[in-house]
Amino acid sequence: MSSAYIIANVTVTNPEQYAEYKKLSTIAAETHGAEFCVRGGAVDVLEGDWTLDRVVILKFPSMDKAKAYYHSVEYTAAIHAREGAAVMRMVVIEGV
Repeated sequence: MSSAYIIANVTVTNPEQYAEYKKLSTIAAETHGAEFCVRGGAVDVLEGDWTLDRVVILKFPSMDKAKAYYHSVEYTAAIHAREGAAVMRMVVIEGV
């Protein structure tokens, strides 16, 4: 079984409200066995024209586990808390 990664690029528009999303998404990640690999660290583009804001990378044991996290009750609560506080771009990618 291959690991899977959720990769997000987030443009935060309301930091105070976004703090609640971070709290709830952390609970969801812990509940679903995710490992935070990257969470908003410094970005230095080496090639191309990438425009990155706040990057988050979560590692999961499998694609099914990553999708279960995203569709979970816990993460759904986080999504609702984030509404109006950020623009989210998110993908799930199968690892090796």
